[in-house]
Amino acid sequence: MSDAETRLHFRIGYLGDAFHGSQIQPDVRTVQGELIRAFQKLGWIPKNEDGHNLVLSSRTDAGVHVRLNGGTVRVASSLWDSISPRKFVRAVDDLLPDEIAFLDVREVNSEWNPRMAVHRIYRYRLEGIEFWKDPGEEFSQWLKLFEGTYDARNFARLEPGKNPIRTIKSCIPWIIDGRTVGFQIIGEAFLWNQVRRTAMALQLLTLGEITPDDVRNAIQNPDVEVDFGVAPPDWLILWGVEWEDSPIPETDESNCRFSRPPVPSREAERTMRKRWRQSARMEMKALLYTEWMHLGQLPVVYHHSN
Repeated sequence: MSDAETRLHFRIGYLGDAFHGSQIQPDVRTVQGELIRAFQKLGWIPKNEDGHNLVLSSRTDAGVHVRLNGGTVRVASSLWDSISPRKFVRAVDDLLPDEIAFLDVREVNSEWNPRMAVHRIYRYRLEGIEFWKDPGEEFSQWLKLFEGTYDARNFARLEPGKNPIRTIKSCIPWIIDGRTVGFQIIGEAFLWNQVRRTAMALQLLTLGEITPDDVRNAIQNPDVEVDFGVAPPDWLILWGVEWEDSPIPETDESNCRFSRPPVPSREAERTMRKRWRQSARMEMKALLYTEWMHLGQLPVVYHHSN
């Protein structure tokens, strides 16, 4: 672009099972790819593939849902000065598939980095995993095992050259209508598959296949390789990404209406449990659409160019 450019920070949500992950890949549908396509169709970024500057904050795998992620893009300053944020959001959102919600946009300085977040929050619905059983009071103690700063390589698919040291600020039960449905975990940044591997370790604790000492040893002795497995992506939500100047909006927890899984019995056989899981997946999506409805309410306020 010959015009001066303005750097914008936008926030989005999406249904992960509609895409092959968030990052652009050749010949498959991705979140970043759909965003780039929308901006290019509007003529707001170059159409040559190498010319785009759209970057997302947090990478997510196929199947992982997102309530609130973010990213940046540069557009012509003349464009940004001529359009309200409300109209900007509408223009982009109208060109995106229904599985992506383009929620808001604001101007940031040229050095603002979407990947330098204060923290990220994930929620995992453990009751969606086959044979999950609420362990009761000891569940909170299990979750505390994962808090702190440590080498998390035994709970991740570690990429070459990646620093395995991670800080988990909080790991607590996710409670809806008085019952534990899973857990919420907050950290500065996460390794690839870290939350899903944490979820699988919790599932194995529930089944009695491992003990809390096994988890402690995996954390305290990272050079001794341990593989607890990876939990399915279907039940994981990136709940939000927070930056110093852009906090995660609060949620109305009453929006969460999750049905109880069938109690294991002779009557609740495999087909019944499978159908409940299909219903539960739709509940996850309904929750996200409800959240986006509220998160995407933009005030009718026009910014003014200098």
